[in-house]
Amino acid sequence: MPDLASIYADLHRILEPYAVILDAKRNDESELYVDTRHLQKNKKPLFFGAVQIKKTYVSFHLMPVYLKPELLTSASPELRARMHGKSCFNFAAIEPELFNELAALTKAAYASYAEQGFV
Repeated sequence: MPDLASIYADLHRILEPYAVILDAKRNDESELYVDTRHLQKNKKPLFFGAVQIKKTYVSFHLMPVYLKPELLTSASPELRARMHGKSCFNFAAIEPELFNELAALTKAAYASYAEQGFV
């Protein structure tokens, strides 16, 4: 059984700086959920990202890659293999190289939201 708490801790460290800048809706031992303060047409805040412990893996959601898929053009095949859907990456082990790549992608995703006026 994978050590999900350790995987979560590593992925949490990637998203946590943005939780401070943006709007953390939940931040505990099993989930970090971050919205922007930008309100959409439906009056709900625009989602930025989340880290969540699931049953057998940890999910890292990054909504800017859904809005701008070109952010993924330089993503490695190994990171893309962790994708589930269009904006979620699942991990069942600690993978430092992929976590470093995901940190850089998250930084680019934040910059993309900033360019679009969402943050």
